[in-house]
Amino acid sequence: EVQLVESGGGLVQAGGSLRLSCAASGLSFDDYSIGWFRQAPGKEREGVACFASIDDTTYYADSVKGRFTISVDNAKNTVDLQMKSLNPEDTAVYYCVAEDLDKGECTAWYIDPSQADADYWGQGTQVTVAS
Repeated sequence: EVQLVESGGGLVQAGGSLRLSCAASGLSFDDYSIGWFRQAPGKEREGVACFASIDDTTYYADSVKGRFTISVDNAKNTVDLQMKSLNPEDTAVYYCVAEDLDKGECTAWYIDPSQADADYWGQGTQVTVAS
């Protein structure tokens, strides 16, 4: 059974930082793209960051480039998202997501979010940025 368990969300002031972590079990990062989506109330879900170890593909949404960093620890089977310079627009539920590499590298992050068909989702962790 595949499980993705997020941790590290919370409340932070604008300009602050948070680090999210996802512990994966039941899958290997050698077989999956792994990363993060987010969804704010009333908004479409957004692919935030992704990493595919097969060729070191790394994806960041334009809205987070230069502020967020994804990192993967293959030995621990964890994927972290370091978030800096947070602003209220970053407020959302953040989900750890895994997509089979048979679909390509980080495909779910590149395509229209409404068409994204990732294989596994965590339960989500709330990030709230206060102004």
